[in-house]
Amino acid sequence: MSTLIYWFRNDLRLTDNPAFARACRQAERLLPVYCHAPEAATDWGFARLGAPRRAFLAAGLDDLAGQLAARGSRLLELHGPAAERLAELARAVGAKAVHAEAIAAPEELQEEAALRSAGLRLETHWQSSLLDPAALPFPCAELPAVFSAFRNRVERTGVTPQAPQAAVEHLPPLPAAAAGLDNERPPLPLWHGDPRSAFPFAAGEGAAQAHLRRYFASDLPVHYKATRNGLCGADYSSKLSPWLASGALSPRSVHAALRTHEAAYGASDGSYWLWFELLWRDYFRFLHRQHGARLYRARGLAERAATPRHDAAAFARWCRGQTGEPLVDAGMRELAASGYLSNRMRQVVASYLIHDLGGDWRAGAAWFEAQLLDYDVYSNQGNWLYIAGRGTDPRGGRRFNPQKQAAEYDPQGVYRALWAGD
Repeated sequence: MSTLIYWFRNDLRLTDNPAFARACRQAERLLPVYCHAPEAATDWGFARLGAPRRAFLAAGLDDLAGQLAARGSRLLELHGPAAERLAELARAVGAKAVHAEAIAAPEELQEEAALRSAGLRLETHWQSSLLDPAALPFPCAELPAVFSAFRNRVERTGVTPQAPQAAVEHLPPLPAAAAGLDNERPPLPLWHGDPRSAFPFAAGEGAAQAHLRRYFASDLPVHYKATRNGLCGADYSSKLSPWLASGALSPRSVHAALRTHEAAYGASDGSYWLWFELLWRDYFRFLHRQHGARLYRARGLAERAATPRHDAAAFARWCRGQTGEPLVDAGMRELAASGYLSNRMRQVVASYLIHDLGGDWRAGAAWFEAQLLDYDVYSNQGNWLYIAGRGTDPRGGRRFNPQKQAAEYDPQGVYRALWAGD
C-alpha cells in the first residue's frame, strides 16, 4: 500500500494545485503536512519572520486545515528543519515518498537536496508561474535580459496559460499512524493588524476566492492602470498579491477571472495592465531558473559593482520610519503596522535606502521578507535588484525623488497624515 506525504510550501490551496492533485492520484494513503522553519535571525540582526507574516500564515494554514478536514483529511504542522522532520515523519507513517511544489530559489533548493540526501524520494512539480516554462518561445536558460523583450516575445508567439484545475474533492485516507501525531505550530505573537491598512482582508483560499470574484465582477479592473499607484484604501489595486504569495490563489485562477471579466466588460488598458503585472511576476520566477544563486550575490547580476555598505544606525531609523523624510517614514510605518505597502511606496522606500542613505539593498530585501504579508522570494529579490541597478534594469538602477513622489502621489498629504501624522 503506497503511503505518500504531501509537503505544502507556498501553495496553501486545493484549487488548481497540480502537485497536490498528482499526489492524490498516486497515493493509497496521503498525509498533508506543513513544516514551520526554525526561528532564526537574519544577518542584519532581526527576526526572519515578523509578526504580520506569522499571523497571516497561521490564518492561511487554518483555512487550509479546514478544507482538508471537510474532505476527511487533516493538515499536520511540524516545526523544525524540513529535511529532518519530514524524514522522521516518513519513518513514523511508513511513507516512501514526498510530493511538493518546486521552488527555484537557493534556500528552498537546498531544502530539497537535504531531503533527498536523507534517503527520501522527493517529487516536485513546477506550478507557481502563470505560463508553463515548457510553453515559452525560448528555454529559461535563454530568457531575454530585459522584461520588455520577454513580454514582447511571449505576446508575439501567443503563449496561452492553461486553464486552472478544479479542487480535488476526494482525498486518499490518512495513514493509520497519523492519528497519534500532534500539531507543532510555533507560538504566535500578538498582532491584530491595523484599521488603516490598505489590505483589510483575511488569509486563506476561501477569502482569496471571494475577493477574486468580487474584484472581477466590478469595474475596478477597467480602471486599474489609472489607479494602481494609489496609496490609501482597498480599491486602488487588485490586492491579490498576499494570496498569490502564500499560494492560497494560483495565477491561472487570476488569469481565468480576468478573461471572464473582459468577456463581460471588454478588454481595457486596465485589464491589460493586470496581465502585464502577471507577466512581471513570471519573469522574476524564470529569472531565478536562469540565474539561481547569482541573484543573491552582493553585486547581483552586475559584472562589477562595489560591495554595498551597511550603516546599522541609519538602517534602524529607516526600519522604524524615523528618517526625517515624511513620505518614506509614512511608508515604513505602514509596513510595520500592517504588513502591507503599495507598489509605489515599495519603490520609494527601497530607493531611499539604497540611493539616499547609501544602504545595502540586501538588508532592505531582508526587512521586506520579514514584514510583508505578500513576501514572495522571486519578486522580492528581483525588485530590490532592479531598484539597486544590479538586476535586469537597462537603466542601471532607479532613484525615486521622495519630494517629487509626494507631490505627484500624495499632493494633499493624506497618506503622510494617515501614517506619519505624529
